[in-house]
Amino acid sequence: MRSVFLLSACAIALLSACSNESQQVTTALPSVDNNVAINALADTLQNRWTLSDNTLIWQVKDSHEDHIEFSGEQASAIIYYGSDEQGLLTLKRKLVWPMLRTIPNDTHASLIHDFPLSVSPSVEINGQAVSQEALKQVKLDGRLTLKSQLNQDVSLTRTLSPSPTQPLMVERLVFSNTGASTINLSLTALDYQVDTPADEGVYGSYNIQASSDKAGEFALASGEKLTVYVDFKATKAGQSKDFDAAKEMELRQDYVAGLRQNLQLVTPDDNINSMFEFAKLRSAESIFRTKGGLMHAPGGGRYYAAIWANDQAEYINPFFPFLGNKTGNESAINSFRHFARFMNDEGHALPSSIIAEGDDIWNGAGDRGDCAMIAYGASRFALAYGDKEQARALLPLIDWCIDFSYAQQTAHGVIASDSDELEGRFPAGDVNLSTNMLTYGALISSAHLNRELGRAEEAADYQQKAKLLASNVERYFGANVQGYETYQYYEGNDKLRAWIALPLTFGLFERKDDTLDALLSEHLWSPEGIYSEAGNKTFWDRATLYAFRGIFAAQETDTAMRYFKYYSRKRLLGEHVPYAVEAWPEGNQRHLSAESALYARVVTEGIFGIEPTGFNRFKLAPYLPTGWDNMCLKHIRAFESDFDVCVTRTEGANSQGYQVVIEQHQGARQQINWDGQAPISVSL
Repeated sequence: MRSVFLLSACAIALLSACSNESQQVTTALPSVDNNVAINALADTLQNRWTLSDNTLIWQVKDSHEDHIEFSGEQASAIIYYGSDEQGLLTLKRKLVWPMLRTIPNDTHASLIHDFPLSVSPSVEINGQAVSQEALKQVKLDGRLTLKSQLNQDVSLTRTLSPSPTQPLMVERLVFSNTGASTINLSLTALDYQVDTPADEGVYGSYNIQASSDKAGEFALASGEKLTVYVDFKATKAGQSKDFDAAKEMELRQDYVAGLRQNLQLVTPDDNINSMFEFAKLRSAESIFRTKGGLMHAPGGGRYYAAIWANDQAEYINPFFPFLGNKTGNESAINSFRHFARFMNDEGHALPSSIIAEGDDIWNGAGDRGDCAMIAYGASRFALAYGDKEQARALLPLIDWCIDFSYAQQTAHGVIASDSDELEGRFPAGDVNLSTNMLTYGALISSAHLNRELGRAEEAADYQQKAKLLASNVERYFGANVQGYETYQYYEGNDKLRAWIALPLTFGLFERKDDTLDALLSEHLWSPEGIYSEAGNKTFWDRATLYAFRGIFAAQETDTAMRYFKYYSRKRLLGEHVPYAVEAWPEGNQRHLSAESALYARVVTEGIFGIEPTGFNRFKLAPYLPTGWDNMCLKHIRAFESDFDVCVTRTEGANSQGYQVVIEQHQGARQQINWDGQAPISVSL
């Protein structure tokens, strides 16, 4: 592979001074035989945030604004915060209640309300009204903490947190007297209420409320503090409005701490370790308790109480067994049950999305290859989940989806679809690479699944179909595009596309070298990741994250890690943190949840190379990059187990290169000497 990569002016200068319109420059990459080269690209970045014990901290010294989303089972909050040109706090809380449906009851029909900074208790200090709040510090740790100075002697710390299960967000206000003398603090009662029109809600009128639990005059001696809780909530008739705000904030802390107990990443890179922790949180928290059961949803202020064939079935459901999150696994099973409702004898495509708590569908882009997405995700999930009965329950859906896909097979032996998951934003022709590679992935995993269930004939058929499809993909899509012997995304496509990484991700390496060169060339690589199409500055993180998995799978570990370190540091410590994003310019880099699952899968399936091949069996390829002597993934909960995978670099004349240890908690310990070449097959 070529040792040339691109940096942009943005990657070299302060990120806050750059834009997506910056011109790119080409820089020769140093030799990759040392740790300096592995960090070279990431070290071009300037950090806005610092990292301390899984907490991100921004010491405010300039004007900057950002937004973050966090969620619970009945509400999601998108918080816009920052420091203006005068150094004053800017704050807007956009709250979404997915189960309070509005009319028309479509994809975007969640009740949404904005609470500006003015929706806060009014404050006087020693009889003087406080009109300015100077932001000094911001922290992110699963909550959002904003520390401001009200005057020389009084600080205010706001901590915002969603409730894990109730329809509210809590904001805790802590006033601190840091001066030498007693101060008199006066707070007005906050009682903000809006009743929505009854004819605009599926369940009638909704009551939106912001209220505080304390008001009046308070004398604070030097060093004393006063804590006030504010609820931001919405309810329908007959629904309780009384919540214990302090308890809900405590429960959120417990929820975050609980997620940290499973699937723990331990590497020499603290940024990647922490980005992985944040990815786990964003992945798991965006699950809503709808009348149609638990539904994972993308979020972003638009997509709730609904499921998609890509975001849920393809992206996140195969990840949930590894995390071992009960609600995550339940939401995955529930999503497949919903899709299975639409199997039919007429050969109609499954809907792309099931919306409105399961009451309706959206199918505006036609067949996007949704059956390929579902069959791939369901077969991967069934293997990793490790429950034979659940696998049998999923089998009819998987088989139906594969049969549907093959009903769209063309004379060239490839699979046609109306569009792809970008739904016409970019051309996809009549036959696209994404649908075909997802079909290939579905066939491979379904062959393993059928073999586990004793269906040897079906397993052999799927295995043969996969082999033939791989050959047909090479003949149909293999092409010279912009000077690279890689893949055309559809017939006649003459521009490089981000999804050319998919064959690598699914283990097809015939065009590896030129595909890697194309992905990391000036045509596709950008300061934000991989452009969707050469010549267009649009980017979608999902494509970049799939590409990272592909580059790791291709055993180009140092190259993959060099760019993955850059991406992780940018998303974790840069200008828009701390999660993977959806896209730009569409959505202004929303923190959609399933993109974080794709980040986590770069670790589980890319860096560690875990591929489920049975209910208690998987392939493992934990290639260590230069500069790393060891790494571990602890408390993996897949395959109905709890186990660690650790790999250590070894030296010596009799060594094979690496020592891999698979240790089951309360179970067996396997130690394997590995030469770092072909993946290892592991049975628990």
